[in-house]
Amino acid sequence: MKSEVLITGIGPVCGLGLGIDEVWPKLVAGETAIAPMRAFDASGFDCGLASEVSEDFKIRNFVPKRYRKATKVMARDIELAVAAADLAAKDAGLDTAANSDASTSYPAQQVGCHIGAGHIAAEVNELTEALASSRKDDGSFDIQNWGGEGMTKLTPLWLLKYLPNMLACHVTIAHDLQGPSNTITCAEASGGLSMGESLRVIQRQQANACFCGGAESNLNPVCYIRQVYTGRVLTHNDNPESAVRPFDKQAGGMVVGEGGGILILESAESFAQRGGSNAYAKVSGFGSSQSINKAKGALEPAATGRGPMLAIQSALRDAQLQANDIDAVIATGIGHAAWDTADANALRAVFGDHLGSVPVLSTKASIGNCAAGANAIDLAIAAKALREQQWPKIINRDEPIDGLGVTQPSKLERVLVFTTGLGGQNTAAVLEKTI
Repeated sequence: MKSEVLITGIGPVCGLGLGIDEVWPKLVAGETAIAPMRAFDASGFDCGLASEVSEDFKIRNFVPKRYRKATKVMARDIELAVAAADLAAKDAGLDTAANSDASTSYPAQQVGCHIGAGHIAAEVNELTEALASSRKDDGSFDIQNWGGEGMTKLTPLWLLKYLPNMLACHVTIAHDLQGPSNTITCAEASGGLSMGESLRVIQRQQANACFCGGAESNLNPVCYIRQVYTGRVLTHNDNPESAVRPFDKQAGGMVVGEGGGILILESAESFAQRGGSNAYAKVSGFGSSQSINKAKGALEPAATGRGPMLAIQSALRDAQLQANDIDAVIATGIGHAAWDTADANALRAVFGDHLGSVPVLSTKASIGNCAAGANAIDLAIAAKALREQQWPKIINRDEPIDGLGVTQPSKLERVLVFTTGLGGQNTAAVLEKTI
């Protein structure tokens, strides 16, 4: 018999706020953080909108004093993950080396860490001198000069800011987490896959608790142009509040967001032993799959939705549930017709006629596509919804795709969260209320 695993703390960081207490009321009210981009001058792009974390965000506020020097080698993605981890630990009432001068809730060897990450790009200003020193006489880039001259202009610690595993690295060091640790880089599916790994680690009794989730910021020119090249990004700047339209017939594309979320998973037995109560939710089932759309070079999911369908079915089997047991869904829903169609077809294949009574939420209309952090934020929102017995407001769906027009659940006991990642990795989880 599998041990019961609970979500005991959540720490979303996104354009709507820092921590669940800031994010939740804005989601319920139907607010959006999508606005003209501040991070850089995007006037050369068709879309200059983004969902950005507050300008008041300062990473020094989320690390212990002894660790503040380390913030100098944190890329934006790392900062988001470290802040989310701090918020999640405090939300769970979990004492770690980062927030307690006395004892910790668990021995360090019994706490793991699995965090999803993106392929972090260096800041342009850090590369400028190095690239300028790597030119041929005609001004073009020379890879030989880069190796011989250009790289000497980079700070010796430069690479430590941009390795994807540094998100988990900094979280484990700051909190002294010595249990199983890993980094997963599977685009939007990264956070959910990381949670799935933490779930299995706890079920195998290799840890009592785990930090898991993901974070990413694509709001620098190098990262942003990568997203534009996928063909998924909106191509206009009209009406930021209604720009992203998941599962709507007028969907025109996604808006890039920055953010992430960390969740604290604990075995129910360990949680009770440390005096914990009122967990957010139980993780009843998890599933994943891999699919490929060769015709589109994996830049779009197959229209049939077979990939996410397989992940959802796997999660339901793991939870020993049927589709009719699910009361609400949080889906990928990036606001791009091809992606939303695949999501919708996957749901129709799983739910059949029952889909007409199930609300399907996408957070992308409110916080954009936070890539490796997207699914982690969705899991945090689902957990909060189960605790509060309240469903966020669905916005920007004036002409819903057939079967996706329901806005509120009749009851809220089990929520399905699933995501399709760029490249074809799919993940799904079933969360269940605990009280």
